[in-house]
Amino acid sequence: MEHSKKVLITGAAGFIGYHTTKKFLENGWQVIGIDNLNDYYEVGLKLSRLQKLGIDINEETYNIPAKSTSYDFLFFKMDLCDRAEIFNLFNEQMFDVVVNLAAQAGVRYSVENPFVYVDSNVSGFINVLEGCRQTNVKHLVYASTSSVYGLNSEMPFSPHNGANHPVSLYAATKKANEMMAHSYSHLYSLPTTGLRFFTVYGPWGRPDMALFLFTDAILSDKPINIYNNGQMFRDFTYVSDIVEGVFRISQRIPKSNVCWDSKIADPSSSSAPYKIFNIGNSNSVSLMEYINAIENALEKTAKKNYLPMQPGDVVATHADMSDLAEAVNYIPTTTIQEGVLEFVNWYKEYFNKK
Repeated sequence: MEHSKKVLITGAAGFIGYHTTKKFLENGWQVIGIDNLNDYYEVGLKLSRLQKLGIDINEETYNIPAKSTSYDFLFFKMDLCDRAEIFNLFNEQMFDVVVNLAAQAGVRYSVENPFVYVDSNVSGFINVLEGCRQTNVKHLVYASTSSVYGLNSEMPFSPHNGANHPVSLYAATKKANEMMAHSYSHLYSLPTTGLRFFTVYGPWGRPDMALFLFTDAILSDKPINIYNNGQMFRDFTYVSDIVEGVFRISQRIPKSNVCWDSKIADPSSSSAPYKIFNIGNSNSVSLMEYINAIENALEKTAKKNYLPMQPGDVVATHADMSDLAEAVNYIPTTTIQEGVLEFVNWYKEYFNKK
């Protein structure tokens, strides 16, 4: 009997990590998940996600490693910055595919705590790259972000255009990941694919994200903060759509672009086995329309506090999805009305609110 393929998912207790882990497990993969379970936001939410995956962890002792009671899933509490532990894990497990979702997230938090981002997103990522190189991993898929487009004003954002002027340190660390991955693809023929996520939302989301904050405030009769006086647009992408793209791309190992020309270099590919894709909803929605969808789902009107633009933010994002559609025949389709309602239903159930 053929053994199931084995994937490492870093950040497995995180928002996207949880959904991605579930997707691979439901498709018959053996999954090893790691997460440092830091307290950037409530650890209890991370533990609840793991419990949904069949991992029973004592919150005081963190009995790790922990084996899932429901799936072929083994979880380790582990920090990407711990080089020795990461290398031991790679050498012991011998992964077919690695999906790197572990990162210090949040554009605004990076303005206040820059060193955390370099430690997690840069130092941690080099350990992943080295682990993949040393154990001949067949494909490294890693999360990047639409934030890398920064000052780029050409819409929709295309991976074939430049993304060299990020406006937050968070975005800069993610751009660094793309460049680091390219160097390993070039030097060691390590196949790498970077996925630029566009404003992911949905059930089990992070408490620092707009949808979570808005829902909590509206239900508590507190005002919501609306930046740039509401003149903002985002390519909001439902988490299940993101995960479907991640899963499909993981099966598509990049090859060198034989037509690549250094004189007219395409940033999305290379003479090395390297590729960059967007994953977005191909639809830039106004922040006020998004808020309206939340109000409709909650059947309650928000109290609104209009504020100026925050440092590190951009006015608009919009994903060009033609490359992903061509590569894996997939484009996300969930509307914000559908996705927001799914989140609100989860939120009410999880926090026992009516």
